[in-house]
Amino acid sequence: MSGIITGMKFDFATQQMGDYKVVTPVFEGPLDLLLQLIEQAELDITKLALAQVTDQYLSHIRDMQEQEPEEVSAFLVIAAKLLQIKSEALLPRPPVRDEGEEDPGEALARQLLAYKKFKEIADTLEQRESEGLRSYLRLAAPPKVQEKVDFGEFTITDLYALAEEVFSQIDDRPELGTVVSVPRVTIRKKIDQIVKTLSKGNRSSFSQILGEQRTRLDVVVTFLAILELIKRHFVRATQDTLFSEINLEAGNGWDDEVDFELEFGE
Repeated sequence: MSGIITGMKFDFATQQMGDYKVVTPVFEGPLDLLLQLIEQAELDITKLALAQVTDQYLSHIRDMQEQEPEEVSAFLVIAAKLLQIKSEALLPRPPVRDEGEEDPGEALARQLLAYKKFKEIADTLEQRESEGLRSYLRLAAPPKVQEKVDFGEFTITDLYALAEEVFSQIDDRPELGTVVSVPRVTIRKKIDQIVKTLSKGNRSSFSQILGEQRTRLDVVVTFLAILELIKRHFVRATQDTLFSEINLEAGNGWDDEVDFELEFGE
């Protein structure tokens, strides 16, 4: 907003550089002064309002003549803009600006509105700080709470008797193996199935070998059986495209008299 305005609250009253400290009774900043003049006059922040408070702003700068030039320079920058805004407001016709040239009044009004918004936020944060409304991170570990079970009139003897009664009951439920039978699928059986299928028609497919009711175990074992037959040149597999159907047919080593003895046991 201005070269000398460097923070949320633009404090000219105290400036510290190392061990050297300067204290001056200057206003907090040029935009702060301008905002107060507009609010005191109960005006909206517009080009017209800026033109109306120009004289009061210049009067304040005249009272600052004894201050350091560096501290007054920021006020002079805003004063120059205000004089331009007021002089343009006195003209019978508004000045014609080149394309892309910014209106100083509108620019300063936007700057002042932004300053007002940040100042309100700073005031809110300052109020929360004064009221102790802070947030703190928990650094220590949560305390360990020792759980205490209150059994009331229930004693350890009662608990033992209850456990003995529960565990002494006879479990007459049938064994899991007698209720649910685990399907037994072997590579030997799948090879026999593939050989019998190809013996009938000389051609088949992976889907036909699996059938309608298929499980993940069926798919894996059937695929391993096909790989074993391909390795032994009994079966030849073809696939037109990636992930398409796998077609099976008798290979060069096919012989109906061959006993398919494999290293896979039942």
